[in-house]
Amino acid sequence: VSVHSGCAAGVLVGHPFDTVKVRLLLQVQNVDRPLYRGTFHCFQSIVRQESGLGLYKGIGSPMMGLTFINAIVFGVQGNAMRKLGSDTPLNQFLAGASAGAIQCVICCPMELAKTRMQMQGTGEKKSKRKLYKNSLDCLVRIYRREGVRGINRGMVTTLLRETPGFGVYFLTYDVLTRSLGCEPEDPYMIPKLLFAGGTSGIASWLSTYPVDVIKSRLQADGVGGVNQYSGIADCVRQSLRKEGWRVFTRGLTSTLLRAFPVNATTFATVTLFLLYMRDGEECGLRDPEPAAVQPAPALQSL
Repeated sequence: VSVHSGCAAGVLVGHPFDTVKVRLLLQVQNVDRPLYRGTFHCFQSIVRQESGLGLYKGIGSPMMGLTFINAIVFGVQGNAMRKLGSDTPLNQFLAGASAGAIQCVICCPMELAKTRMQMQGTGEKKSKRKLYKNSLDCLVRIYRREGVRGINRGMVTTLLRETPGFGVYFLTYDVLTRSLGCEPEDPYMIPKLLFAGGTSGIASWLSTYPVDVIKSRLQADGVGGVNQYSGIADCVRQSLRKEGWRVFTRGLTSTLLRAFPVNATTFATVTLFLLYMRDGEECGLRDPEPAAVQPAPALQSL
């Protein structure tokens, strides 16, 4: 319950930044005459043209999927740490990476629906023609049209992003909590956890962001029945040729602005709940088993 509420709060806080990121990196505008000049201008434009609710398009998908993702991530990470035996930075990376890889089963369809919904009705306060009613309807329609392969569009790039991304997250978090001395009796434990969680989320995104750009473009491809890319390599090639290497950093500012509060919010909620329930007992952030309650990075989905 605590993990769910924490991640739900994180989704609510971070989703507007994610919508801005998707709009920026998918370049729904002409490359030479961009619709959005940057992060702040994109925020302004969405609110002015589509109202504040426009920033929350596609939020149903991560809200539906976060419980399943958390169950997978925390369970796999905890079991992996137990199998690996010792609590070392390397094992934290390996356990996190394994958790990241397995949760892609839920994460990939979830982000596909989220991306499609975020792109729907761009620049319109009231969409004249909605292709999808909601996130669930989006997945159902894609499944009917393209089958299982369709709802798993972008799975390879999702694996390439999530596997090292979760590994970097857990490794960074472990190193930071050790160096900061996060102990239950420390009066500054909560600020330290906020800092460690937010910084770990940023580190995770920085390590995999170029892959996320390609993943998002592939998942948005095919809307309207026209496919622009034949695969990962073709997407990379076309993106580089048309927009240069900077394409792989487009939307990064809003992503990092989102990463810190999302992870900080999640950590604060989970930690306070654990401290309340355990009534002063050690929350065991370093013990392999309780480590399974550590929040996942930017759930990119978050």
